[in-house]
Amino acid sequence: MRKHVVTRLQVAAVRPGLPTRNAAPVAVDRVNDGCEAVSAGPGSAGLGGAQRGGEAVARRPEFTWLARAGLVARGVSYAIIGVLALKLAFGSGGETTNQRGALQTIAHQPLGKALLIGMAVGLAGYATWRLIRAALGHGAQQQDSKFERVGAAASGIAYAALCVTAVKILVGANSGGGTNSPKKTTGGVLEWTGGTTIIAGIGAILIGVALYQGYKGVSKKFLKDSNTAQMGAQTERAFTALGVFGHLARMVVFGLVGYGLIKAAVTYDPRKAIGLDGALSNVSHLAYGPLLLGVVAAGLIGFALYSIADARYRKI
Repeated sequence: MRKHVVTRLQVAAVRPGLPTRNAAPVAVDRVNDGCEAVSAGPGSAGLGGAQRGGEAVARRPEFTWLARAGLVARGVSYAIIGVLALKLAFGSGGETTNQRGALQTIAHQPLGKALLIGMAVGLAGYATWRLIRAALGHGAQQQDSKFERVGAAASGIAYAALCVTAVKILVGANSGGGTNSPKKTTGGVLEWTGGTTIIAGIGAILIGVALYQGYKGVSKKFLKDSNTAQMGAQTERAFTALGVFGHLARMVVFGLVGYGLIKAAVTYDPRKAIGLDGALSNVSHLAYGPLLLGVVAAGLIGFALYSIADARYRKI
């Protein structure tokens, strides 16, 4: 297992013709993979201290458990969305909903408050892990590319907002389902100067995310984030199948949401904007809608199971 061990050394910057005792100290971060980052001055010292603090937090066992709990929480939310959509596809009283709706569904169950507290803790852990990973650019076992760091930051912000939603539901604030609907939010942004460009840009980004989800699924790129060496042959096959199916289902959902935002921007009609629930509803209204909705719903359940299993094997 590859580990990054960072040590802080004080060395002297020696200039020709100057005695060593007058040389200014320069801080050197030495990483065991042979790379060095040299920084000088009080500002860089502060940044180095913040990075060391982040490294220390990221290596604590409690933080690892929080991150893994967050993967479980993510899986639970997708499982509820998928099951409700699957029931609707089979005509047995389900509905299309989003992650907020999934949290409200949990709150209405027996012991719902305790379960929702657990979800809030898990979501907070997941968001913190993703944000710290974005800031540091690596975990204990792998380096992150710039693209992956941007994705981690966006994911961390989104799940932090979802954690806030869980807390609001717990305290009974803003419990209505439509107060922060995509249509209302999009309508507000469209009124801004350049609002149509912003909405269209967000839609294009979501379509890009959808394509990347599809690429991860088809190429099985998601496997590099997990300790597959710890899996048995049958476990790895099942884990891979769930991951492929789940990522392709997310591709469909994100693509529809992005398309809806672009359509809202082009027509200047916020009613075209949709969220996760709207995307699933749109699938149900297509030709062979119930069948297609059932496939996408099953894919979301597959992603949920993949996420929960990944809590065991993920490289934190």
